[in-house]
Amino acid sequence: MRSSTLPAASASVVEATVLPRLIRIGPNLCVAAFTLMKLLPARFMIDRAEQRGELAPGTTVLETSSGTFALGLAMVCRLRGYPLVIVGDPAIDPALRRRLGELGAQVEICAEPSPNGGFQQARLDRLEELRALHPDHYVPGQYHNPDNPNAYAAVAEQIAETVGAVDCLVGPVGSGGSTGGTAAFLRLLQPQMRLIGVDTSPSAIFGQVDGPRVVRGLGNSLVPPNVSHDAYDEVHWAGPAEVFRATRELHALHALYMGPTSGASFLVARWYAERNPDAQVVAFLPDEGHRYQETVYQDEWLAEQGLLDAPAAPAPRTVTDPHDAVGGWARMHWRRRSLDDATRDGAGRSGPTPVEDL
Repeated sequence: MRSSTLPAASASVVEATVLPRLIRIGPNLCVAAFTLMKLLPARFMIDRAEQRGELAPGTTVLETSSGTFALGLAMVCRLRGYPLVIVGDPAIDPALRRRLGELGAQVEICAEPSPNGGFQQARLDRLEELRALHPDHYVPGQYHNPDNPNAYAAVAEQIAETVGAVDCLVGPVGSGGSTGGTAAFLRLLQPQMRLIGVDTSPSAIFGQVDGPRVVRGLGNSLVPPNVSHDAYDEVHWAGPAEVFRATRELHALHALYMGPTSGASFLVARWYAERNPDAQVVAFLPDEGHRYQETVYQDEWLAEQGLLDAPAAPAPRTVTDPHDAVGGWARMHWRRRSLDDATRDGAGRSGPTPVEDL
């Protein structure tokens, strides 16, 4: 017999792992460590689509992703019986593609980038073609669907109840859902809470010219509509040497085996927490490190990239223009401005700003 004192079992692995573990790793630094962060918006989008009548048995789900959102969506669709087609690009590693296939997803790879917008645009173009081939379809649209940021109300509630007042939230920015969504809900309680977004360069998200990137999971060739630029107080662009070292340190020092986006978030959050000892800081760690065993956690791979012994900056340099942030680790006081305002205000200026309060 099952003891009546045991908690009820979760209905699925999705329900069991959708929210993060909140872990204190420093006097004023907590992390929200997800098994798979994109599982949360994937489930929420499917829930809302079902509630609106946009999904019915047999409806094909179509989405563009080359990362963890594809995996989260595949898990949800497999458990609920929806056919799924994922449009990706060569960034989908063999292990992820194998997992997607085992979960029943059909994976289409765009082998060539679009002249304007890179692989993201190429994937969006193919997605439009698939919409015509599947008349009965639903597209979650992680880059523009407001259900993405709205999904993080549950995380904001968890943080508020467990950690209490938060002075600064730090997290990587991809689609814009996690940091922007969580901050919007936390600011209902604390309007002055600082939000620091973490990207890598070169990336279009915060006004740079797009280009090839070494760090997986960060950066974008397009500016997702779900990125609320005017929510961010500060933006950091983290270089690969700093990101990969911080990822390994997160494991070595705190036994948190996470991916490079988590390492980037930890890098910036630790730096900020050390310089603001009276501020309670929370950092997002989006996914675990198992996909990166042969890359970030492999000395031989780092050596091949010229990054095994590459010098890592102990602190970011401060810039006033996103274009000056390319290369290494840099930060910019964003001051809750729109993308147009921030880039216009910084146009024509280069080099570090005068020293300001951190």
